[in-house]
This record gives sequence, structure tokens and C-alpha cells, in this order.
Amino acid sequence: MTVLGLTGGSGTGKTTALGVLAERGATVIDCDAVYHELVAAGGLMIAELAHRFPGVVENGRLQRKALGQIVFHDPAALADLNVITHKYVCQAVDDRLTALALHSPPWRGAPQGWGGSIVAIEAIALIESGLNTRCDLVVGILAPADERIRRITAREGIGPAYAQSRIESQKPDEWFRTHCDHIIENAYPSPAAFAEACRRLFDRIL
Repeated sequence: MTVLGLTGGSGTGKTTALGVLAERGATVIDCDAVYHELVAAGGLMIAELAHRFPGVVENGRLQRKALGQIVFHDPAALADLNVITHKYVCQAVDDRLTALALHSPPWRGAPQGWGGSIVAIEAIALIESGLNTRCDLVVGILAPADERIRRITAREGIGPAYAQSRIESQKPDEWFRTHCDHIIENAYPSPAAFAEACRRLFDRIL
């Protein structure tokens, strides 16, 4: 099977690109969704987060905005968060890749059409976490900062300042250009136009 990595900052359009891959029959592994599953499950990851960031776990539930207020303004805290979460997310992704390679039954909640010849792993921190080493090629999605802020605020109901701090805590565009095999610049006037650009690229490289 071919494993494609999809990465880029918040609000760049990765979900649209992932949808195009799903249309092609790719099995999609959304690392943000994997993270949320791990958060909901509790367990060792939540225990580690509670120990490192006192007060961000209340009654066993992670308070994401409280955690965000800490890590988006403290590079050392963000680095510690990444060490903890990447460990558990990477293990979950590895388990799913192994199941696919061995044609084992799909994991709970696996998308329809699992087990095809293409697997897409989507993660903001695909490269930093080391998940790129599981991929045959990596595609980066970029977009103008003002458009990213507009998308994030509309999608999550947060203020522009919070969205801006999130963007500033992530890697700059040049970093993705350096580390990805292919780049899509999402300055298209509509999601449909961007989706078509994704189709053209995927038709060429897959």
C-alpha cells in the first residue's frame, strides 16, 4: 500500500484535501481525530498531561482551551505537550497501519472502504512527530494567514487573537516547503476550486 502524509498548519484546508483522498478510496487516518479519541478514553495520556500541566484536567476531562492558553505562549510547555501527545498518537497510528498491512479487521470507527491501496495520514505535526517516516511521500498545504484566521474563528467560535496565537505557535510556511515532497498553495476562491487543485496533484503523484 502507498502511505501519503498530509500536513500544514491550522486553517489551511487539510480537511478538504483529505476529503479528496477519501473520494479516491484512500483509508484516512486523521491524527486530530485519533488525539480526540485518546482524550475521550482517558488513560495514560491524560494522566501524563494532568501531571505536567496541573489544572488542565478536571474530573478526568481535558480542558483544551486552558491547555491552549498555556502552551501557545510558552515554547517549552508546547514542546513538553508534543512529547507526551506524539508518543500516544504515533503508537495508535502504527497500530492502524499494522492492521491495514495485515488485512486485519478494521479498528472501531474505521471509515467505509478501509483497506484500500492508499492510506492518508493527516497531521499538523506529521514531520515533528516522526510520522513522516511511515510515509512514502508528504504533501504540505499552505494558505495566507488572514484566511487561516477567518477559517479557524468561523469553525471553532474563538476570537481572532486566539487564532493568531495558534498560528504563531506552528511552523512557518518555509519550514513546510523545505520538508515536504509536494506543496499546494491554498489561495483559491472557494473550497471547490481548492479541491480540484488537490485532485490534479493526487492524480499526478499517486
